[in-house]
Amino acid sequence: MNRKRAVVICIAVGLISFIGYKCNSMAQEKIEYIFNPELEMIKNGYEGNITIDGIFCNGLTKDKAPTGKVIKWKLSSNPQQKEKKEDNFSLDIVIDTSFQNNNDDLIVWLGHSSFFMRIKGVTYITDPIMSNLPTSKRKVPNPYEISTLGKIDYILISHAHFDHFDITTLKEIVKKNPKTEILGPMGINKLLDDKVFESIKTQEAGWFQKFDTGSLNEIVFLPAKHWHRRNLFDFNKVLWGGFGVRAGDLKIYFAGDTAKEDDFFNQINEIYNGFDICMIPIGAYSPQFLMKDEHVNPEEAIGIFQQVKGGYFIPMHYGTYDLSDEPLGEPIKRLNNHASEKGLKDKMLNLAVGESLYLNSRFSSK
Repeated sequence: MNRKRAVVICIAVGLISFIGYKCNSMAQEKIEYIFNPELEMIKNGYEGNITIDGIFCNGLTKDKAPTGKVIKWKLSSNPQQKEKKEDNFSLDIVIDTSFQNNNDDLIVWLGHSSFFMRIKGVTYITDPIMSNLPTSKRKVPNPYEISTLGKIDYILISHAHFDHFDITTLKEIVKKNPKTEILGPMGINKLLDDKVFESIKTQEAGWFQKFDTGSLNEIVFLPAKHWHRRNLFDFNKVLWGGFGVRAGDLKIYFAGDTAKEDDFFNQINEIYNGFDICMIPIGAYSPQFLMKDEHVNPEEAIGIFQQVKGGYFIPMHYGTYDLSDEPLGEPIKRLNNHASEKGLKDKMLNLAVGESLYLNSRFSSK
C-alpha cells in the first residue's frame, strides 16, 4: 500500500474512532459478561468474556483502537530500515505429499499461522490463508493446494484480522469440504455472510468454552491478549483467542495472536497442566510502542511456552508476510538464541513450510 494513502486511511479511521469514543463516553458504560450458553464452560466460576458497551475487552477497562499509534508508526522512520533492506532471509520450503497416503498423526506448517493437523483421525486447519494481503505479498509459495490436503473436518479461526481470517481461502476450503465445520470466536458468524457458507456449520465460543464435537477430540477456546478490526465501525465486535486440542493424553496449544499477559497463561496452565506441543507466534513485534499490546516478541513467546509448561515449541507468525519493522529473519534468530540461553534449544521445532511433523514417532507413548 502507498505510504501516503496508508496515512490518509489511518487519519480517517482515527477521526471516526475518536468521534465514536467521545459519543460512547457520554453515556454510562454497560458492562456484560458474554458466553455461548449452548457450549460447556470448563473453567469453574468463569462468568464469560467482558464486554463494555458491546465491545469485547482484554480486562476490566474498555480497550481503545490503536489508531493513533498506527499513524505515529506510518509517519516515523524505521530504525532497522538498513538492516531490513540487507536482510535476505527466506523460509525453507518442503514439498512432500506422502502424508496423503497414511493415517498417522501429524502437523504440517503451511506458513504464517496456518497448520494442517491430523489427530486420531480428525483433521484440522488453523487460521488458513493462501492469499496475498492488501498490504503485503506472501513471501513464500503455498506448499500445497487445498485439494492436496485431503478432507478437513474443522477450520479453527483464532480471530478475524485479515492475515488469519481470509475469505478467499475459506471459500476454497468449504467448496472442497462441504461437511467441514468452522470453530471460532464469538461474533465470527456475522463475517460469514456469503452464500458459500450457508450450509456450513459454525460454532462460536467464548474463552474457556468447549466446542461441541461429540465424542471426538476436545477443542477449547482459550484466552489471548489481542483485538479485532476489519472495517471502520467494528472495533472489538468479534472476540479473539487461541485453542487447546486434547486427544487422549496428547495436548496441543495453538496460541493465535497474543501479547504477553501472565494471568491468561497462568489460567490456561491451571486447566491443562502442560502441553505436548505449543504453536506460538514470534514475529511482528516492532515497533514496540505499537506492537507490545498485540504481539509477543521471541523472548516473550518462550516465556509463554514456559508458563504453559510446553513440551515442544513450533514457532509461527513470521517470515510469510512482512507485517512490521523488524527484518524477516530476526524473529527466528532471536528465538533460537534465547532458547539456547534458557537451555531449551532441543525443544524448538523450527519447521520448514510444508514440512510434516509426525507425532506417532515423537510421542510413541501417547
